[in-house]
Amino acid sequence: MKAYLALISAAVIGLAACSQEPAKPAAEASAPAAEATASEAAPAASEAAPAEASAAPAAEAATGNCAVTVESNDAMQYNTKDIQISKACKEFTITLKHTGTQPKTSMGHNLVITKAEDMDGVFADGVSAGPDADYVKADDARVVAHTKLIGGGEEASLTVDPAKLADGSYKFACTFPGHAALMNGTITLVD
Repeated sequence: MKAYLALISAAVIGLAACSQEPAKPAAEASAPAAEATASEAAPAASEAAPAEASAAPAAEAATGNCAVTVESNDAMQYNTKDIQISKACKEFTITLKHTGTQPKTSMGHNLVITKAEDMDGVFADGVSAGPDADYVKADDARVVAHTKLIGGGEEASLTVDPAKLADGSYKFACTFPGHAALMNGTITLVD
């Protein structure tokens, strides 16, 4: 129960910090990095988001393309909800790019891959691990791969073996407190 209350408190603090962000001009809020469904976007960002952003694009890996860049922003959004990984790849690299301007202490993002059923536990343990551990519990066997925590203008990468993703359903999310509710998606293996 204490862990649950700590998790709720961290989420409230994280969301409160996010609400302190000044409103963005319409031109900045409609940048490509803000591509997410309007219902998933933070209220200020969804008002300025273009109509064509209603369908989040899938980050695809065509045969022979074994890398993808996922963008994150100051509105707590990834620019995709689905990362498609080709089974033909020996290794697949995901680069997380923070297109916002906020520092990682207030609007940091990471990308953590786990089995779908492990995501809630990994998130809770990550919050307990804190920012010095990039909100990822050390040596957590449930974590397939993760990037470090980054702030505006930074990027980080992870590499995963597609063969290790064949035995279940996998998800990715940001484990910064309060972000996983909006910043999450699925990993899909494709031929």
